[in-house]
Parts: sequence; C-alpha cells; structure tokens
Amino acid sequence: MIDLGGLVMILELHREGLSVSAIARQLGVDRKTVRKYIERGLQAPCYGPRQPRPTIVAAFEAYLRERIAAVPELTGSRLLREIRELGYAGGYTAVKDFLRAVRPAALQVFERRFETPPGKQAQVDFAYFRTRFADEPGAERVVWLFSLVLGHSRMMWARFVARQDLQTVLRCHIAAFEALGGVPAEILYDRMKTAVLGEVDDQGIAYNAKLLDLAGHYGFLPKACKPYRAKTKGKVERPFRYVREDFFLGRSFRNLDDLNAQLRHWLDTVANPRRHATTGRIVLEHFAEEAPHLEALPAAPFNAVLTLDRRITRDGMVSVGGNLYSVPDGTRRRVVEVHTLAGEIRILEGDTLIAIHPILEGRGQRRVARGHRTAGPRANGTISREAPPVPVAGTMVTPRSLAFYDAVARRLAGEGRRA
Repeated sequence: MIDLGGLVMILELHREGLSVSAIARQLGVDRKTVRKYIERGLQAPCYGPRQPRPTIVAAFEAYLRERIAAVPELTGSRLLREIRELGYAGGYTAVKDFLRAVRPAALQVFERRFETPPGKQAQVDFAYFRTRFADEPGAERVVWLFSLVLGHSRMMWARFVARQDLQTVLRCHIAAFEALGGVPAEILYDRMKTAVLGEVDDQGIAYNAKLLDLAGHYGFLPKACKPYRAKTKGKVERPFRYVREDFFLGRSFRNLDDLNAQLRHWLDTVANPRRHATTGRIVLEHFAEEAPHLEALPAAPFNAVLTLDRRITRDGMVSVGGNLYSVPDGTRRRVVEVHTLAGEIRILEGDTLIAIHPILEGRGQRRVARGHRTAGPRANGTISREAPPVPVAGTMVTPRSLAFYDAVARRLAGEGRRA
C-alpha cells in the first residue's frame, strides 16, 4: 500500500532518471506498483472498502436480528443457547460481538438530583481516619469524623471523636444544633448502630430509644437511609472526601483537641465560605437564607441518663468510657452508681450525689476534681502507718535495775518483822 509520500518519492526518482527496477529495489515495492503510479501521475491513491469476511454467525444473523428487535433485553448467553439448537457450532465471543453491533442503544437515564427545601433535612454520618499525634509519638490512633450537613445550603458542622458510642452521638448532635442555632425538620442516618437498631417485622425501622428521646426533645424526625441506597446520602458522604483531601492530609496534630481546633478553623475559613460546586452559591450566604427555616432550640438542655454500676479503684477512681473520674476521699462504698448524661458524668453513693465531671474526649485520660483529695499521701505511697500513742502525764514508768527491786523487797520484809 502506497501513501501520498510514497507516490511523491516514486515520481521524484523517476524524474531523476532511475529505472522502474531501480525504484522498486530502493523503495522495496513491486515493479508493477511502480509502473502503475508512474503512469497514473500525482494523485492520491484511493482504496475501496474492504469486503467483509463471512463469519460463523452469518447464517444466524437474520434470526438474531429478529429476536433482538422483538425483545431487546435478551442476553447473549440465552441467544447463544437458542442458535446452538439451530446448529450453531461457534463460540460466545462471536455472538457477543455481533449483538453489540446490532443491539439498539439503551436510553441513557441521567441521575435526578434530589434537592431539599430550606430547613427540611440534614444528613449525619461517621467517617474513619487514622493519624499519629505528636503528644503520643509512635502510636497510631483511630479517630472518627462526625459530620452533620444541611441538605439545602450544604452548611457543614463536624467534629473528630475517639469513639462512636451513644453518648458521643448525642453530644455531637447537641453541639451541632447549638452551632447552627436551630434544628432541621428531619435527619437522615445511615444504618449506624448507635442510631438505627434494625427493622422490626410489621413495625418498620427500630431506632435507639435515647436517640428518639433526643429527637423528641429537639423536635426532629429521624429517618433511616434505605439499604443499598448510598446515593441518597451523597450530601454528607462526598464532604468526607473533601475533608480528607483538603484538610486532613499532610497536616500534623498534637492531640485530639488540636485536631478539632484546626478543623474548626478550616470549616470557618475554607469549607463553609467556599462557593459550592453543586449549588453554585457561597455556603455561608446560602445558610443565612436557610437558618430562619430551622426549628428553634428548646429552652432546656437535653439530659438523657444512662445508668451504670462501677467499682471504685484503690486510688479512688471509676472507669467510664475508657477514662477515669475521681470520687471524694471518704467514699465508703466500693460500688457506686454512675449517671452518664449528654455532657457530664454524675457519680452517686446510694442516693447521694458525690461527684460531677465533664465528659472527657478520647481514651486513657484521668480527671481528679478539686477537693476530692484532702488527705496527704500515704507513707511509701501505699501504706498508712499509725503514730504511737501520746503518753498521758503520770503514767510513765521509769525502768529500774533488778538490784533496786531486791533492796526494796528486803526493806519491806524487815519493816514487816518489826511490826
């Protein structure tokens, strides 16, 4: 096959006086080809369409076209079985290639974006992160990002936490509502165990009782995301990737508090002031329009109580959620009752409240409240030694030698004889 460049070369060599044989040898083509292009002159070579080669499917093409036209959804494997019953001896690939060419193109259905009215819905979820804190060199820590995103304006509130337990979930909800200054009408949850317990036959979704208490107090409706319908929660799951890539990667953190301080600054200066790619609007300005549509915060704080029994350690501490909280010196009982509220720990001895502590974030922390340790440290750190009794005046006995007592006895005996 000679292209336009080859044709020009043939004609150029021919004008220089080379013979047909010499040109053919130099270009590595047949002499007949050289002679043909010399006679034709300078015009681009043209080639006709290559005749299709008969395929093993050719005898069954009419049948396959008819079946596909009648029922476009028929699979290639089924049509293969049908034509094999008619005598087809080839393989599946040939049938699949033919069907790809003749099957009508499927109508492309674009995803319909779901937008919520202002104040209607927020979406809540957790995301998994691993990091190393400068205060704990060498130890890799797992932290979870709790995120609440308003569906209309895309306003985001988020906090890193050490665990996903119920008290953390409640506490994050309360903090998010206070930061937003209101409550959405409904909150959409993934199947997180702290919120959604599962489905009960003939009763629908079963939610955690404490979450329902929280919802009743703040006046929102919990709503579980349908199984295998992750697209419905895209407004909160896509921001997780945004947080990871735009904030989390490449940063260093001293501890969990420092991580959250940096996150709050990033939310206030980068994430929420940005122009959102989907809505095309500045998130903070959009939220300013949505805020009046949120439900007002209740007058009283939410204080659901989880009751636990905890044994006091030798150094006067009780363990709750992986952290240690002090009880006062002089606490008599070895087992106390612990009430875990959304934001604090209360410790009771019988019916008497003996300690109140704010909930510690993270794990492995220790808090001793002021006034709980009034006694000084014990001798050697563990053993309390009693001081010897103070002698009373007139009770001291001076030690004497045996000779003294022998002389006294003799004198008393002599006085007895004289009497």
